[in-house]
Amino acid sequence: MNRDSSISPVRILSILKNRHLIMTLVRREVAARYRGSLFGNLWALFTPLFMLAVYTFIFSVVFKARWSGGSDSRSEFALVLFAGLMVFNLFAECFNRAPRLILDNVNYVKKVVFPLEILPWVALGSALVNLGISLLVWLAFYGVAFGVPPVTVLLFPLMILPLLLLVLGLSWALAALGVYLRDLSQLVGVISTVLMFLSPIFYPVEALPEQYRHWLNVNPLTLVIAQVRDVLYWGKFPSWGQYGASLLAGVLVMYAGFILFQKTRKGFADVL
Repeated sequence: MNRDSSISPVRILSILKNRHLIMTLVRREVAARYRGSLFGNLWALFTPLFMLAVYTFIFSVVFKARWSGGSDSRSEFALVLFAGLMVFNLFAECFNRAPRLILDNVNYVKKVVFPLEILPWVALGSALVNLGISLLVWLAFYGVAFGVPPVTVLLFPLMILPLLLLVLGLSWALAALGVYLRDLSQLVGVISTVLMFLSPIFYPVEALPEQYRHWLNVNPLTLVIAQVRDVLYWGKFPSWGQYGASLLAGVLVMYAGFILFQKTRKGFADVL
């Protein structure tokens, strides 16, 4: 079997040997994102602040939404909302880009010898930079409004690990399928928008009628959002049983996506 198309789990770990290349590409991508703009990389800070202000005004002032078990504090509403929004933005950034990862890097397929399997890692790394900036904004806002955050904040990296595995698996699968199905990027954009409103980002799960709540549990983002909010704001430890199940599901999705990518990569050059 061609070593590049190996589906062995060890092949996923071998990506670590390209970690310096991945970091270089992530830095280049982050630097290029706001190059030429007046405020440069400050837009990475302004964007989450602006969106936080807009969503907080619409949902807490206009629609009078409140979190279950919470107070009428707008600061509380904003922080809980933003915690969920951070999770979704990480997912959406990678999910929306995935179908075009190969299409936008045709030279890597045809003209040079390049480890194509690292492209989802690069996209994820770029999204993690934005997540890190958003988290710093969240912590600063919490500090101003309420003081020192709960110690469970330290569990945040652990809580998003299942999401990172899920995102990698979906990115590999969609990147491969996007080469053959050019309309996939349009469909993914629609799915992303639907998932945003079917996730408990702007409203508590309890706001839904009882007969519809089970649909939220089908959404893989629901549990991650709830657990991130628990450790960041509510100061609660997660249900480790549910966490373990989501971690296992993330590993399975990641490996399935990797297999699909490796099985189809031989035909990329013929299609592009």
